[in-house]
Amino acid sequence: MLETLPPPPVSHHDRNAMWVDEQIWGHRLWDSTTPWLIFLEFLGVAEACERAGKLLDDGGTPYPLSYRPARRMYARNILYNGESVNRIAARGGSDVASWEEWIGLMNERAQGIPVRDFSYLRKRFGSFRDFASLVTMLRSSTIESGANKRWSSRFVFPFGRHALYEDLNLVNGNPSREYINFGLPGELIYQMLCRSSVAAALRPHFLKAFDGDPCDRLLKLIEPIYDEDRQTRGNSYLPYAQHSCFDDLGLDWLAVFELGLPRFDAYPHLATLGAFHLLRYQLVVAAELCQRPAPSFVCEVVAPKKTLVRELAVTSYQRNNALPERAIEAYVAGIARSPEWLQALAGETPFTDCRRILIDRVRWPAGDDYDGAHDPEMLLAEFRRAAVNRHRNHVANVHRSYGIGAGLVSRRGTTRLRYAPTDALLKALILANVATRMDYSAFLALLYDRYGLVIGEKEAERALDQEEFDKKAFQANSGRLERRLRTLGMLRRLSDACAYIENPLARITQ
Repeated sequence: MLETLPPPPVSHHDRNAMWVDEQIWGHRLWDSTTPWLIFLEFLGVAEACERAGKLLDDGGTPYPLSYRPARRMYARNILYNGESVNRIAARGGSDVASWEEWIGLMNERAQGIPVRDFSYLRKRFGSFRDFASLVTMLRSSTIESGANKRWSSRFVFPFGRHALYEDLNLVNGNPSREYINFGLPGELIYQMLCRSSVAAALRPHFLKAFDGDPCDRLLKLIEPIYDEDRQTRGNSYLPYAQHSCFDDLGLDWLAVFELGLPRFDAYPHLATLGAFHLLRYQLVVAAELCQRPAPSFVCEVVAPKKTLVRELAVTSYQRNNALPERAIEAYVAGIARSPEWLQALAGETPFTDCRRILIDRVRWPAGDDYDGAHDPEMLLAEFRRAAVNRHRNHVANVHRSYGIGAGLVSRRGTTRLRYAPTDALLKALILANVATRMDYSAFLALLYDRYGLVIGEKEAERALDQEEFDKKAFQANSGRLERRLRTLGMLRRLSDACAYIENPLARITQ
């Protein structure tokens, strides 16, 4: 079994009664989110830690992660709880009347702020029309604007620190933390990078990302100067002090940062790679726990007709999709094989002692979670069933959810899910791995060696059983990718024997 850090102490406030998925992957992987929201959650954690002088540095204390994220309720009320600004500006009344009408409306409807007074804005803008234009511009940068209907769960593009804030719900007008959009995977990414080998190299890039953007200064302009009430957060837990997946994520993000791209260009790639690496982390850890080889991903480059590679991509997806649940079963089996459990079975009160082991290790059973016979085998069987059922609620869906979000998993051209990388994912992988140019065959080998992605015939021969491998099918698959990358402007063929991948953005920024 993998060596893990001690889990956090049990608290009577902890709503996660059973602690199984969390001990394998951390608290927590959450399926009901998107790559962009994971990235925004991460940036909010990083900005709060930078404010506290501990950016990507846990000081040798991996738990607890403690930070105080911003709320920025004045700016959020102005941007998303004040739709009247455009209507008033369009009416074309006098500047004084427009300000008085809008300020009056906002002073009535604003929520979650200490003082309902927006009159400070009149001193900061030459006219109400200028202010309304700014609000319209900032609203247009909203991330996934159609997904979040609640105004307190809408997010502007992360221009800088004044565009970063936590997800909130308003209960009787008072803001409280919401976990629907920010379900803690962003905190996991932060801790992964803290423990990666490139944490120090990443730090200056994030310092630069938090300040200096003109749009971020405009966001600062619409907030008053006041001491914001910020709550201490940090419920997440990452079980491993070190892991190759942490380094893989850090290296990819560092490579994208070092291209020197503008935020609008770089951040979508970081969000895509973040979700992709969380998916890999889940499957790699599951494979390690099950004592299996690292997972591979047979990827179909979408063809107009059904191909053998498509069938293998479906099978590959299904095989990997079953891995996390098998890891749960392996974890339970590990408890049953432990010296502590075997000693309890041989003792005078086996059921009582085995029950105490489960309570101490996995916080189960609690209360009326178990009402079966006082038999250790039945207790263990019920625990296995409960752990698997709980796993299926959310963590089992991470592979599918993050895979679709990152552009690795698709149903395009078929009714079944399989691995079929999108242009966005392929481009992000090229930017993270190709400094300027790379031989095409070397690039396919790199995708397999670093990530387990199987596209060409050489990698398929390494990854697949002999009866599954078909050289011509994977040669055709590789050919389709070559044509696709050429269309994207990321591949050039000099002759029949020489094709290479290009990183056009590296060429531009040099």
